[in-house]
Amino acid sequence: MRRRAALAGALAAVATAAALPATASAVSAPSACGQAVHARPVIRHVIVIVMENHSYSQVIGRAPFTTALAKRCGLATNYHAITHPSLPNYLAMTSGTTHGIRSDCQPFQCPIRGPNLFTQVTRHGLRWRSYAESMPRPCYRGTTSLYAARHVPAVYYTRIRACRRHVRSLGRLRSGRLHFALHSGHAPALMFVTPNLCNDAHDCALARGDAWLARWIPMIVASPTYRHGHTAVLLTFDEGGGGRNIVPLIVLSRYTPVHAVRHRLMSHYSLLRGTEKMLGIRRYLGKARSARGLPKAFHL
Repeated sequence: MRRRAALAGALAAVATAAALPATASAVSAPSACGQAVHARPVIRHVIVIVMENHSYSQVIGRAPFTTALAKRCGLATNYHAITHPSLPNYLAMTSGTTHGIRSDCQPFQCPIRGPNLFTQVTRHGLRWRSYAESMPRPCYRGTTSLYAARHVPAVYYTRIRACRRHVRSLGRLRSGRLHFALHSGHAPALMFVTPNLCNDAHDCALARGDAWLARWIPMIVASPTYRHGHTAVLLTFDEGGGGRNIVPLIVLSRYTPVHAVRHRLMSHYSLLRGTEKMLGIRRYLGKARSARGLPKAFHL
């Protein structure tokens, strides 16, 4: 009953967001943060969610749910993508380097043989999963109208064993694989979540991506895995527009104070370093070694 009540409350906030004008002050978001700020943070699960092709100035203040969420949790205002187009950014945030790739080449055109976050997690004795919405079959390395391999970095790394077991379709909101993982008590340590090409705001309007987050974030926050207090969610965009390439990074955890804002320079390499650190991995990959980690203000 408590689980149903928590989910109902989160979904009620979503309904409020959908019904009100697109202003940050008018929108409710789940109370996901600020509930354990005085406790020593212990993170056992990291969920990375990557949206598409929108700069900080296009999102914060314009996407109602995402803006409200940023106000209720942690927000980095000077967080930079690495380059253009998509693929090198995904490689940067999961291996610490772009591997010299400057295009959205397909996995068979540019397989990556170097070390990566996924095999690093495995070697550390932890489990991981990559959940891709609208993926037609496990570890699919092609492209469809709604799915693009370039947004699922795990399918590029040749060192990954049993890719078909680790890289799966996201499934439905209330019955899919991510939902089951978060509600079963057996959530992996690392969960990399890729919405499809419409819901990530790549092929559809930002409002569509905002609405997708307004459904999925409350499900995550209401889950037993999150409510137990040992989960962090890192929400960002792969790249933005303009020369500075600044995108939002929103950080959710029960340890993160409400409206924790940091303006210092960070990048996708910071996201990688922060993920590694939270999971107890201290041998950082590539440029994550010299990158700034997540700020102390996020209390992670």
